[in-house]
Amino acid sequence: MWQKHLTLQNNKYNKEGSKREVVIYLPAFRGFELIRKTILLSGLILLLLNTAACGSAEKMRYEGEFLELFDTVTRIIGYAESKEEFSEYVQLIHDELEVYHELYDIYNNYEGVNNIKTINDNAGIGPVKVDRRIIDLLLFSREIHAMSDGKMNVAMGAVLKIWHEYRESGIDDPEHAEVPPKELLLAASEHIDITDMVIDEENNTVYLKDSKMSLDVGGIAKGYAVEQVSRYIMEQGFTDGLISVGGNVRSFGYKGKNQELWSIGVQNPERGGPDLITVYITDRSLVTSGDYIRYYTVNGKRYHHIIDPETLMPSEYLTAVTIICEDSGMADALSTMIFNMPFEQGLEYIEGLENTEAVFVLSDGTIKYSSGFQALLNK
Repeated sequence: MWQKHLTLQNNKYNKEGSKREVVIYLPAFRGFELIRKTILLSGLILLLLNTAACGSAEKMRYEGEFLELFDTVTRIIGYAESKEEFSEYVQLIHDELEVYHELYDIYNNYEGVNNIKTINDNAGIGPVKVDRRIIDLLLFSREIHAMSDGKMNVAMGAVLKIWHEYRESGIDDPEHAEVPPKELLLAASEHIDITDMVIDEENNTVYLKDSKMSLDVGGIAKGYAVEQVSRYIMEQGFTDGLISVGGNVRSFGYKGKNQELWSIGVQNPERGGPDLITVYITDRSLVTSGDYIRYYTVNGKRYHHIIDPETLMPSEYLTAVTIICEDSGMADALSTMIFNMPFEQGLEYIEGLENTEAVFVLSDGTIKYSSGFQALLNK
C-alpha cells in the first residue's frame, strides 16, 4: 500500500499543454518486482524508497514509473543524491523513450515524424527519408534475420497484421473468436521477403519494393529502444539504475552503498504464482517471451502473438523463454527467435553465444537452464 507523502509540479508540459504532476510516495514494502498488470496512471510518478538521513555524498534509492509509452508500464529504479536529480533522470528517460516510441510505431502517425508506419504506407510507392534511429534498428533487424535463419523477421507484417486483427476481434467478442484461414495466411506470406526492404544509408531512406509488404518491429523495437536509452542516460550521469519497459529489463551499476547486484524475479507463466527464480545481475538485460503474455482463445485453445515464420501459426515449442545478456536489443530479439525453436535447437544456439544465458519453460511445465545460468542465481 503506497502512502501519499507530497505532490510537486515539474516544469515539463504534456501534449495538452498542462503541467505534469509529480507525486512522491512513501512505500509500505521493499524490493523490486516486475510489473504484471496495467496500472492506470497519468503523468509521471516518483516513489521515494529510502527516507533515512544520510551524508551529502551518499546516494538514496528512488523509483519512478509512467504508462503511456510502448503501450506498457515503464518502471525506473535507481540511486541519486536527491529526488530532484532522480526526477531529472526519469524525465530524460521518458523523453528519449517517447522519441523511439513515435519512430517505431506501426499504427499511428505523428506530426512531422516519418516512422515505421510511414514506411509501410509508402510500400511500392517510393523511398521514405527517416531518422537515423530507424535506419539503425532496421540494419540490426536484418542482421538478426540472418543469424536466426529467418526465425526473427521484421518483414512479417502482412502475416502479423492478420493475426493481430483476428486476436483483437476474438478478445472483443470471445464467443465468435476465430483462427485466421490458412489460405489467407499463405497469401500474406508471399510478401514477407526481407530482401525487399531497401535501406539507403547514405540518404537515410527506406523503401519496401513489394506494395503488399509491411514491417512489424514488435519483436525487437522495445528492447532496442531500452538499450539505446540506457546507454544515453548513463552518459548523463545516471550510473546505478534499472529500467524496465513492460518487463524488458536493463540493469547498470549497483544497489546502494554495499554495491549489491540487482535482484530480478523471472515471472511464472502460471499467473498469480510465485516467481520461477530470482536472478542477480548488473550491466545485463533480461527479456522474456511467453505464450501467456498476449493471446486469445478459440474453442478452448490459446493462440498467442509469437508467430512461427515457417508454420505461420503461434509457435508451440515452449511456454516461455527468458534471455539474459548484455544488450537489451539482442535479448529481445533472442527471446523471440529462441521461442520459435525446439528446445534442443534453442539451447544449442544459446550455448554458442558468449555472456548469454537462458531459462526455458517447456510446454509440459519442465524448466531447463543453459549451462552458465546457475551463476546468475548467486548474490
